[in-house]
Formats: sequence, C-alpha cells, structure tokens
Amino acid sequence: MSGLRVVPTWRHGRERLYVCGPDGGNVAWYDRETGRVNLMGEDREEDVLAALKPFLTGPVTVGPPPVPTPAELARLTLHPDDDLAPNRPGEALLVAIDRDPGPVHRLRPDPRRRALTAEQTVGEALDRLEGAGWHTLHSLPLPGGDRIHHLLIGPGGLFAVHALYARKQRLHVADPMITLGRREPEPLLRRLRAEADRASYALTAEVRPVLAPVGPADVRLTAPPRGIRVLQEPELTTLARQGGVLKPADVEALHAMARDRNTWGRV
Repeated sequence: MSGLRVVPTWRHGRERLYVCGPDGGNVAWYDRETGRVNLMGEDREEDVLAALKPFLTGPVTVGPPPVPTPAELARLTLHPDDDLAPNRPGEALLVAIDRDPGPVHRLRPDPRRRALTAEQTVGEALDRLEGAGWHTLHSLPLPGGDRIHHLLIGPGGLFAVHALYARKQRLHVADPMITLGRREPEPLLRRLRAEADRASYALTAEVRPVLAPVGPADVRLTAPPRGIRVLQEPELTTLARQGGVLKPADVEALHAMARDRNTWGRV
C-alpha cells in the first residue's frame, strides 16, 4: 500500500484533486480541466496514478508543476493583509455593520443593509463568471473613503461595476443624473466615471463603468449614458460574452496587480 489519499477541492468553480502522503503533505495534484497531473517528485509517479485511477476522466499529461508566471509569483509574494482577493461582496459594509449594527428598533430600514443586499446580489452574479477566464474583485478601497463595488477582469476587458438597490422602484437615468423612485436626482454617473478613471490610472489599462440596478420596477433611459452601461443583475452575464481585448496572460497580470491593496493607495 502506498499510503496516498486523494483530497478533492473546489476553487472558483474548478475542481482540483490533491494527492497527499501519510504525513499530509502534497505529493501531486490533478487538474481535471487541463487533464494534467502535476508531480512534486517523479519517484512517486506510479503510486500517484494508481491512487488517482478512479478519478481520471480521460487521457492525462504527467509531469512536474509548470513554472510560475510573473503574475503567480506576484500573488505568492503578496502579504495576506494586502491581498484583496478574499474580499466578499459588500466587504466594507459587512465590517461597518458588524462594528455598529445600529438601533434594534428603527422606523426605517438601515440603508446600509439595502446597499449590502445589492452588492451581494451583483457580486454573486459576477462570481459565477469565474472559471471562464474572468476574475472578480470586490469592495476595492480608494483614498478618501470611496470604493469600487466590483472589478471584473477578463478577455473582454475591465469593468468597474456599481451595485444600486432599486427594489420595486422606478429608475430614471438622464446622464449624469439618476432618479430612484421619489428621491431627489443625484449625479451618480459622474461619480462612476471618476471611479473608473481612477481605476484606469491605477492599473494603466482602460476600465469601463457599469451601473447595475438590483430589482427595479422599471428602468428608463433618456438617452444611452456616455461610456456607461446600465445592466440589471440577469444581464451581467453579457459582459462575459465579450472577448478579444485581453490575452490570458494580461488578464492574470492585471488581476495580480488589482488584488494588491498598495495598487489603490496612489489614486
């Protein structure tokens, strides 16, 4: 008996099977999507393939792990406190509500919780694009207290997506103003352009703004907003249908740069 055991894991919708030794250390891993078995040491190849045999779904390539790309090396050297990739949708709001839940009895719902619902709804929709060559980062802090709700990076380019809670309310968009229900109009589109411009400066790549209203009763546009797409949550998947802008290596490099907190401190 080799004493090897197979431990399946999931990350961003992709399955990876790790082969562990008796001491718990990784001996190899099998990536089903690429059909490759990566060996930490060639002397265990026969034992590894025997342990993986029930899990193999077709022909596989066997060899040492690929050489890390510059983007992967940057990720490996990034301090955990500076890594923004683990941020959950609405991370900043989750932290704020945890620190100050507010009064138990309120005449009106806490607007932070409505905003959180919007960011979580949009964030979950964008996270479902992972595994198709796209990455999403959430709640990216900007100097001055501003935030980019979601940054989508993939073959079709970069998008700064702003979630807006609009449940059962009419949304009227008249660039640069938006009017939600009976509220006073506000120049939200001007702010979204400014945030996208700051992101473009930080990443030295074009970032396009997207307004994502969640649950509106109706969306009315006086005219298409200049340079901004307005997409409801079910329509966000259309962003992933675009391609031909960035190569896979460029996507990974921009993702590695964007997940570093220090990238955003100079905008």
